[in-house]
Amino acid sequence: MSESNVTPPAPPRLQHRLIAAGLVCAFGGALIYHGLTEWPLPELLEEGQDLLALEDSERIVGPSPGSLLALVASAVLLLPLVAWLAAWALAPLRTLNRALDNLVQSYRDGDFSRALAADDVFANSLREGEGKRGPFQGYGELAELVKQHQVLGQALREQRQHLVQRELLLDTVLQHSPLALVLTSVHPASQERVVLANLAARQLLGEGRSLQDQDFQLLLAAAPPALREAVAAGEDALFTLVQEGGDETFHLSQRHVQLQGRPHRLRLFRRMTRELSRQEVATWKRVIRVLSHELNNSLAPISSLAHSGAELARRGELARLPAVFASLGERARHLHEFLEGYARFARLPAPRPAPVVWSMWAESLAAHCSFALLGELPTPPGVFDAGQMEQALINLLKNAHEAGGPPEAVTLSIQEMPLLLPAENAEPAVAQPGWRIEVADRGPGMSDTVLSQALLPFYSTKRAGTGLGLALAREIAEAHGGRITLANREGGGLRVSIQLPGARTG
Repeated sequence: MSESNVTPPAPPRLQHRLIAAGLVCAFGGALIYHGLTEWPLPELLEEGQDLLALEDSERIVGPSPGSLLALVASAVLLLPLVAWLAAWALAPLRTLNRALDNLVQSYRDGDFSRALAADDVFANSLREGEGKRGPFQGYGELAELVKQHQVLGQALREQRQHLVQRELLLDTVLQHSPLALVLTSVHPASQERVVLANLAARQLLGEGRSLQDQDFQLLLAAAPPALREAVAAGEDALFTLVQEGGDETFHLSQRHVQLQGRPHRLRLFRRMTRELSRQEVATWKRVIRVLSHELNNSLAPISSLAHSGAELARRGELARLPAVFASLGERARHLHEFLEGYARFARLPAPRPAPVVWSMWAESLAAHCSFALLGELPTPPGVFDAGQMEQALINLLKNAHEAGGPPEAVTLSIQEMPLLLPAENAEPAVAQPGWRIEVADRGPGMSDTVLSQALLPFYSTKRAGTGLGLALAREIAEAHGGRITLANREGGGLRVSIQLPGARTG
């Protein structure tokens, strides 16, 4: 409906209506009272009884002036007139109230296209003979209320339009974002329904199909185990999926949010493979700078000491040569130890898988690092390079003890579980028996930035760290055909999981 043009209101006739109704009621009441006590009712009664020739004892006496009967009878006879005048005086208010009620109900239903038109509000009054003075004339107070409500409706429509435009813009950005976004509503029975999922999430979880209003747990049941485990942990984590183009690393971020007073769960899946590749290149450049700096710091003193030794030999000051040679040896030994740490990472040999008894392997590992064993060890033997896996676990346990949590909170668990790992001859990935070796601590955990770079070679947050512990564990796990994942724990701490296949794929 279109809004009517506002014309200057006349004097407030609604007030005049109420005054007129009051005066009419007072005048009518006086007439009725006079008619009952003075004329014509007393005279009519007298004449009628005279015609009937009634005795004095049989005559009916009308209400006397000032009696209670006269007042009550006048009030009863006045009631119909009062009711009609009240309906007449308040008719515009009732009409306006109905119009406002219908309009507010439209707003509640989300329909902001309707507006309050004065022609509709006062149409009844105009048809009743108020004349063609314009829709606002004669109702000053009500006309002002209608006008303000029209202004309010226009403001609501403009705000609604702006919100819709922003929602469309936000939806366009979200749908075309490379970040996979899934928003679910959490129900009391721990059931989650998908409220929002962009195109990237549909490709990741539904093969391009719409995920709207689907059961999120059913979607997870059909998802790869690595993704399912990362989501089930309820924490931020890194995980790797086997896809057509190769392994793809994802960073998962999970948050609880409140929308319209109801609990929701927001999950963001970010592809990290390109970012990790870019960071690996930057890391290698940083390593080259470190190596160059360290070599220069060692070679410059060596060159200077060699020159000093040659000069002492030429002068025949042989007594000072042993000190020079000792300094040369110390600098050479420092340089050798520095380079050996980096060379170990580069020359990791191919693993030689063999059956390993878990109990014996765990006892050998406990001789190097302390830990609390959680659960029972698997009965079937593992198939992996015991030496390499022992080195990887030593690095993980050492990092766990250095995380700053209680030493007794460092735990190790080994579980038998199916894994979805690459098959031979580039065939689709298949589920096969496997094991999960998990090291956990109760330190501060990792920030999102550190978590996304922790597996990079030579990346370390420690002042004296080499950044090779987690990277070496990752290389060993992948060399065995497995994978490594990191996730923060609820209540603090970090969980590092190595997943190994039952038998190494060639």
